[in-house]
Amino acid sequence: MTSSLRPFFAPKGVALIGASDNPSKLSHGILKNMVSYGYQGAVYPVNPKSTRILGLTCYPDIRQVPDPVDLAVIIIPAPLVPDALEACGERGIRAAIIISGGFKEVGPEGADLEKHCLEIARKHYMRLIGPNCVGTLDLYTGLNTTFIQGVPARGGISFVSQSGAVGGGVIDYLRDKGVGFSAFASLGNEADVTETDLIEYFAVDPNTRVITAYVESIRDGQRFLHVAREVTRYKPIVMLKAGRTEAGARAVSSHTGSLAGANEAYHAAFVQSGVIEAQTVAELFEIAVALDTQPLPQGRRIALITNAGGPAALASDSLAAHGLTLATLSATTRQTLREHLNPAAQVDNPVDMLGGAEPQDYAFALTHTLQDPNVDAVFTILVPQALVNPAEVAQRIVQTAQAQADKPVLACFMGEYSVGQAREVLHHGRIPMYTFPESAGYVLEAMANYAQWRQKSLLTPQRPQDCQPQEVKRLLKAQGERLVWGEFETRPILDAYGIPLIPGDLARSSQEAVQIAERLGYPVVLKIVSPHILHKSDVGGIRLNLNNAEDVRAAFSEMMAHIRARLPQAELVGALVEPMAPQGYEVIIGMRRDPNFGPLMMFGLGGIYVELFRDVSFRIAPLTRGDALQMINETHAGRLLAGFRGQPEADLDALVDILLRFSHLAVDFPALQEAEINPLLVRPKGQGALVLDCRIVLDENKNYNNP
Repeated sequence: MTSSLRPFFAPKGVALIGASDNPSKLSHGILKNMVSYGYQGAVYPVNPKSTRILGLTCYPDIRQVPDPVDLAVIIIPAPLVPDALEACGERGIRAAIIISGGFKEVGPEGADLEKHCLEIARKHYMRLIGPNCVGTLDLYTGLNTTFIQGVPARGGISFVSQSGAVGGGVIDYLRDKGVGFSAFASLGNEADVTETDLIEYFAVDPNTRVITAYVESIRDGQRFLHVAREVTRYKPIVMLKAGRTEAGARAVSSHTGSLAGANEAYHAAFVQSGVIEAQTVAELFEIAVALDTQPLPQGRRIALITNAGGPAALASDSLAAHGLTLATLSATTRQTLREHLNPAAQVDNPVDMLGGAEPQDYAFALTHTLQDPNVDAVFTILVPQALVNPAEVAQRIVQTAQAQADKPVLACFMGEYSVGQAREVLHHGRIPMYTFPESAGYVLEAMANYAQWRQKSLLTPQRPQDCQPQEVKRLLKAQGERLVWGEFETRPILDAYGIPLIPGDLARSSQEAVQIAERLGYPVVLKIVSPHILHKSDVGGIRLNLNNAEDVRAAFSEMMAHIRARLPQAELVGALVEPMAPQGYEVIIGMRRDPNFGPLMMFGLGGIYVELFRDVSFRIAPLTRGDALQMINETHAGRLLAGFRGQPEADLDALVDILLRFSHLAVDFPALQEAEINPLLVRPKGQGALVLDCRIVLDENKNYNNP
């Protein structure tokens, strides 16, 4: 896979189909870029209307281009692209970038044209980037197939963007910031090559130390999860997902459906694969620069060195908001700083050396905070002062950090006008510099989280014992065309996967209800069973605390009469009779099938308030035990289950087992569009858990009989 992508960054020769000698045309700009940044391979303009462009021989047809040529860059009207691709395939070219627009982004006709191009490419074993993209560049080979003006500095960051405009804007912004790139690729419509393909490629690229990406969607979520989980074990991936407020798939009937949007699926996938999620373009590259240039911290204890109290307070707030702490400096460190800094300086953490702090003060304070065993990373802050040269401060920070290279050092030089030279010094010395102190929190949190991820053992989801997919197939087939199943129909599905249920049985008459109640033992609850009623409590379809036969008869008759009057068209099958639940904690376990990632599992505080409090967490199925525990621990419900303020500790082992079984049920049966257990009663430790209510929604387009 990765070798087939090499021509997009290190080709032996490039043909530009549609090259123009008109400086106002994009194709002219691409050709100019291809000869301007040190690319040593052959460059062949192709245009039947020209003989020479920019001093290069121009060929009338791709078939006449001499060897070597292993990459075609196509920028001609969309209807002409298929013929050009066919010619490239016949010529033996196995990689093509289609810059041209006019494909699926313009509608069905364009989508058909794009599909035709992909068919041609596959026939010739050709890889495609685009269409509707701005191309690729490689800072080490000098290749630049884009029409972007200028290139960033050379470094270790590779950037993949599904948006050409975002990519071009980022490159333009970073040109003079000293942020070092290894490679860049704009993917456009992703007819063939995807972000996951390029993650695989950059994972083995020796010049790439950090992989960054701007994505609007991920087509094959399960493959992305697998690839990213492997890559992040040795190389960080930082991603920015656009459209986080998008509602995602519509809610059909369950709480899970209304809470689990597209963003929750992406966030879960990033957490499970060790991907660092940025919230803005600025964060994306601020985090990436730190990972590219600095060692990972071994903990979350941060020292601040500053010449001003206000920015240090902002940095402290940012650290706290992102789960980091101000390091407690040792008595030795504090005493050493007190003896050598301004007598009025604050030598606790933050170390505030006051406005007159000189370059040597920064070097001294940095040296001793880095040597302190209580410190995992140092964030230095400078507010420019009239009598202090920021570039000299930057130089001393670089020298000190390089002499003690085992802990990360980051810098914040506030301002713009006075700190340009200092930025050059710091970035040349591989110290990331930020403009505002709030960057401290999210950058150092990302570094600490990634360091923790690298230390985790990768676990493979294990199928629990006693799951019976054949029984579920039989049950699904027996229910015919019904799409929405209530508790009565769903209970045997869960039972087939070993998920424990509160005892219960269906009563079709008041007499049957009494017989079941006496068999189960009082007190009992009655729940209406109807294919037309999913939310039982909304229609008065639940009767609680029935203590004897007379209570049961009366409740059954009253409930049926009430619902018949309220919903005369509803088919009333009968009532489930169940014992009243014992004491325990009520939680919710849910699943909604995401179109990109598959089953998205949800856990949180259960009962009727789940949508009000929104105390939920998400992961992609199938789950590992670690995934399940992490889901639980991310919620306030998890704190309750752990025994909050002297309450009994819940049976977490039973809860984890149910989460794992439920996730495998969702994976095994794509027909399940939504599924929910609400509430699940988790009893005290050692006493297990019980399903008290459940429902599923089936996808009308799936074959229910095939796992």
